[in-house]
Formats: sequence, C-alpha cells, structure tokens
Amino acid sequence: MIFSRYLTKLMNKLSILDKAYAHCDIPCGIYDPNDAIQAAQTCIRMTELILEKQNDDSLSAKNSLSRYITVKETHAKKAKDDILIIWTDYFKDNHLEEYPDLHEKVWKACQLGSQVKQNVDMEKAKQFKASLEEIGEIFWETKK
Repeated sequence: MIFSRYLTKLMNKLSILDKAYAHCDIPCGIYDPNDAIQAAQTCIRMTELILEKQNDDSLSAKNSLSRYITVKETHAKKAKDDILIIWTDYFKDNHLEEYPDLHEKVWKACQLGSQVKQNVDMEKAKQFKASLEEIGEIFWETKK
C-alpha cells in the first residue's frame, strides 16, 4: 500500500515534462513554405491593426493592442521557425549549388523576422513576407 502510493507519486512527478516541438526528424518529406508566408501575412495585418489603434487611449484599444502585439510576435516566430526547418531539413548541397545565395536569403529573412517581432514597422513586415516568398519560390523550383 505504501509502496503503491510512493510509486504513484513518483510516476506523477516523472510525467510532468516539458513539451518538445519539432516538425519531423524522420524526415517525413512534408514541407511547405506557404505556412511561413501566411504567418508573415498575419504579421502585416497585426501591424496594420496596431498602427490603427496606436493613438486610442481607451481600455478596449489597449487590450486590443496587447493582443495584436502578441499575435504579431507569435507569428513572426512561427514564420522563422517554419523557414528554418525547411532550410535545415529540406535544402541539401545540390540545392545550394543551384542557389548559392540561399543561406544569405534565409539569414536575412530571419533577421527581418526578428525586426518584425521587436518593432512596429510595416516596411520590415512587408520585406519579411517578400523574403519568405522568394525562398518559397526557390523551394518550389527544387521540387520540379
């Protein structure tokens, strides 16, 4: 009886683990840059909404601003994560031979993603999406 309670407590403690997130390390072969592009489009929309509410001091506007900022930051991170998975798990040496500036494009896209997270800058948000679209075009060309 005592051992049973001890074992139950131990099992409960061991089952409280942090979650691990990953696309797939098999690799499954299922990659799509459109998820990153859609997340970047969300950043553009949230930036629009933030700019619309920035001078409104009402409690409702402050609540909305907080939510818009959170969504913008979350989606900028998602877009970066999605494109990094494609960069690290999908693209291979033969792709880099064909597109030698691919590393630079991904690096600059991720830098833009960080700027989008940290600031309210419509131009950077649009550049972020455009850079992801460019990487997406390269991705789809390699799938032909």
